[in-house]
Amino acid sequence: MDFKPEAQSALKKKVSLPVVGGILGAAALFGLVNNSVLMTDAGYTYVHQNNLTGDLDVFNQPGIHFRMPFLSKITKYDQVITVSYGNTTGEDFYQRLPAIQVRFADTYVGEIPVTFRFKLSQDPESIIKMHREFRNNSNLIDALLVKNARNVTVITATQYTGEEFFQGGLNQFKSKLGDQLRDGIYMTERRQVEVEQIDLAPVGVNQNNSNQLQRTQQLVWKTVPMLDAQGNPKRQDNPLRQYGIAVTQVTIGDPKPEGQLDKLLTDKKRLVADRIRAIQEQETSKAQAETEQLRKEIQRTREVQDAQRNKELAIIAQQKEVEVARQIAEREIVEVEKNKRLAEVDKEKELAIAEANLAIQKANALSAEYEAKAILAKGRAEAEILKAKYDAYGANRDVYLAELNRDVSTALYNNLKNYQVEMPKNYFGGEGGKMTTNLDVITGFGALGILEQSEKLANQAKP
Repeated sequence: MDFKPEAQSALKKKVSLPVVGGILGAAALFGLVNNSVLMTDAGYTYVHQNNLTGDLDVFNQPGIHFRMPFLSKITKYDQVITVSYGNTTGEDFYQRLPAIQVRFADTYVGEIPVTFRFKLSQDPESIIKMHREFRNNSNLIDALLVKNARNVTVITATQYTGEEFFQGGLNQFKSKLGDQLRDGIYMTERRQVEVEQIDLAPVGVNQNNSNQLQRTQQLVWKTVPMLDAQGNPKRQDNPLRQYGIAVTQVTIGDPKPEGQLDKLLTDKKRLVADRIRAIQEQETSKAQAETEQLRKEIQRTREVQDAQRNKELAIIAQQKEVEVARQIAEREIVEVEKNKRLAEVDKEKELAIAEANLAIQKANALSAEYEAKAILAKGRAEAEILKAKYDAYGANRDVYLAELNRDVSTALYNNLKNYQVEMPKNYFGGEGGKMTTNLDVITGFGALGILEQSEKLANQAKP
């Protein structure tokens, strides 16, 4: 089906109008949503200004917040701001400021590179007050932080002389600078004061402390803080306090003095070096002279000590000989005394033995005497007992003999009850076993017959 060119153009118009309307509607919806939502990041403080009601809202934490679309304004502040003077490596413009030029109390000029870190308040009222006066982050840095930091640095420098600052007063300067930034600038007055300086004592030939440091006083005009009744410095109002801005860090770089002050410091350094060199040479000469004198004293002392040592050695040798002789004599005396004592001991021992033997013999004699008396008394008693016994036996002779025979019979019975006597079967008679006569033979055979007959009777008597 073919369309004419006029029909095709009308069809295209009908199709493109809804598409364009949809795209425009989506874009309007996206713009509406985008202007209705605020996404906050960490490290920043956002001030939301509602132009319809005139209200101001502060957002310190990261998150998503709703705002009036198309009728509100968002101002972004850095919560931590770094202001650096004399640092050319920073990323922001307020970190590429030139070093602060200051003038000291003795009219010398110097450049001090210094870096400050400030932290904004978390109090919404303080943030709103700060926003009303400075309106944005750049105005806050330029109109308040940069100028106030420079002003406090310049005022603090007037409280020091150039020499005092560059000869060890940098740390104290940093402390006072941070103190005045946090709590307010000192109320000062210009007054002539004595400045204490530490320097080497003048070089002198007969001066023992020429190499020591000494304190000197110098009158100069300085800006001196005014003190209250309690001895604390009076202060001006701190412009950062009303906005709750805190100073968290003060860092000072390498300050540079002006040419005239640098030349003065260099000349003074050279003079001090020359003075130290002169003192060192003087001390070296003095030390060499003292060393030579000490060497001579050592040599003389050594010779005196050697002579004294030889004298002492001779005395010691004589004392040694005397001591040896004395010890030998004492040893001989000891030997004689020992022999004498040993002889006395031997004699005492012999005497003690003799006395002991005498005592033993006396005891033995006395014991023998008593023993003899005891034996004699015992013998007499036994004799009297025996006499009485035999007298009793004599008076009862028959009874005694009967008892004696009874005892003999009992003993024989006890000893011979199992004793058997066998009659001999053979007879040997005569001298040398020979029968001499016939009578002897007959008698022997008769005896044998009697014995045999007795054996038979004994056997028959047995049950």
